[in-house]
Amino acid sequence: MTTLKTANSESIMAAVLKSLDENKAEEIVQISLAGKSSMADHMVIASGRSTRQVTSIAEKLVDAIKQEFGIVSKVEGRTTGDWVLVDAGDVIVHVFRPEVREFYQLEKMWQPGMGPASEE
Repeated sequence: MTTLKTANSESIMAAVLKSLDENKAEEIVQISLAGKSSMADHMVIASGRSTRQVTSIAEKLVDAIKQEFGIVSKVEGRTTGDWVLVDAGDVIVHVFRPEVREFYQLEKMWQPGMGPASEE
């Protein structure tokens, strides 16, 4: 019998980072959303080298979160593998192919003083 861990944003974040690292995700960026958005506490953006690797990274992440916390993550974009979004509750994860990541530049949108978080 597997004992599930308590799911809080920090423990989910640690599991996400561990899974991404173990599955060879590249250019992992963590963004704190605390006080900036009500959708989650953290966002993680990472890259895979190909559509196959992007899909694999996302699938293994979903499995790891389910195994560790019992959370069934919502997933979008798995069929194309260009950009897969994994919603693990308090942590939102975006896994991109490098070209797609460069095109959308989500990191820039969430930098201090820019994007949805700024109020000017």
